[in-house]
Amino acid sequence: MDSDAMDRDGTAGAEAGPENDAVDTGTAHAARIYDYIIGGKDHFPADREAGDAMVREWPALPVHMRANRDFMNRAVRHLAREAGIRQFLDIGSGIPTSPNIHEIAQAAAPDSRVVYVDNDPLVLDLSRNLMSGTPEGRTAYLEADMRDPAGILAAPEFRTALDPGRPVALTVIAIVHFLLDEHDAVGIVRRLLDPLPPGSHLAMSIGTADFAPEEVGRVAREYAARGMPMRLRTRAEAAEFFSGLDLVDPGIVQVHHWRPDGTGTEVVRDADIAMYGAVARKPSAAPAD
Repeated sequence: MDSDAMDRDGTAGAEAGPENDAVDTGTAHAARIYDYIIGGKDHFPADREAGDAMVREWPALPVHMRANRDFMNRAVRHLAREAGIRQFLDIGSGIPTSPNIHEIAQAAAPDSRVVYVDNDPLVLDLSRNLMSGTPEGRTAYLEADMRDPAGILAAPEFRTALDPGRPVALTVIAIVHFLLDEHDAVGIVRRLLDPLPPGSHLAMSIGTADFAPEEVGRVAREYAARGMPMRLRTRAEAAEFFSGLDLVDPGIVQVHHWRPDGTGTEVVRDADIAMYGAVARKPSAAPAD
């Protein structure tokens, strides 16, 4: 893998400059582990050590993570092209990896607007430097914790970049497995979605141990040993996030089965995927009696 602190053009990056003083480079971080495993460049030795340990426990982990990323790309493409969505609120955006949501959405509709939300200082730094959209659209970054939905929706970055009176796609990709029962993950997602108008959509991928329980359990223990406990969910538990919404075909499935487009080069087995994915539409309010 790449040497320490090298960014996308090969110059000193992740550890350089005062903007990165808040980054704890000695402790593994979920976003940087993910970046390392899918072949990114913005990570540190602690992240590589953690990623290597996890892959030893489950060699299919890179396949799983790339399939999750591919699902996100397909879901955003569907939302922009077929559902006509022009506004996206991405929760837990992680380290920028091209194509990012704004690149996919704006390729389909140049006037698309995207607000990214994360609370990692490194993500903030990289997002400022790497995320620029089309002249017709808009891209903004909000440093916030997803456990504070009201703060996200009240933030100037959200209200300036997006029109809350028009449909918004809320994307929550590969993040809720870091929310434990006491965090009320379903409630958090609902509080983000409820203020959005009818016609808005929810796109999620949700960690599960349904298909490779032993292997995924070992990976979860590696995360927990580094201070990142996980809450993996069954399909029935995943369905709770979409209660009251109209699921887009094919419904809640493993991410590699959600509208595959034939562009992937890997042969993906069900046992290699530990993530459910789905897209659903917020219906119009029922008429009063």
